[in-house]
Amino acid sequence: MPDSPQARFDALGLVLPPLGPPKGLYRPCLVDGRTVLTSGHLPLRADGSLVTGCLGRDLDADAGKDAARLAGLAILATLRAEFGSLDRIARVVRIFGMVRASEDFQQQPHVVNGCSELFAEVWGDESGVGVRSAVGVASLPAAVAVEIEAAFELA
Repeated sequence: MPDSPQARFDALGLVLPPLGPPKGLYRPCLVDGRTVLTSGHLPLRADGSLVTGCLGRDLDADAGKDAARLAGLAILATLRAEFGSLDRIARVVRIFGMVRASEDFQQQPHVVNGCSELFAEVWGDESGVGVRSAVGVASLPAAVAVEIEAAFELA
């Protein structure tokens, strides 16, 4: 197994989604000392389209998990654009996942695992797993299924 985050990412053969301009007045990524904060990222496919729908109504938990992985890839795209390499990130500190869900849907943790598992693949079991929240919400921008923000420690 490759020993750096960037090498592990490259070995996985993953495709990063395209970066677009922010959809409002915010920064996609901000460095504060040794902490990198990302704004909420949406589940963006490689072709630029978004995964939309409501978990428990339009999408099942596994489709939501796939969407959360795409949101994680969007975060990685922002980090690569900002730092040139994922090796500049020492560890995942926090993931906050919002899942657009029906009132009776209770599998938010399973859904957000899509992002958590991606980060663990890139940074390993120790540095790739931080603290996390997974919450259900009634609405998200562009009717997307998930939105995820994260915090990282710089190397």
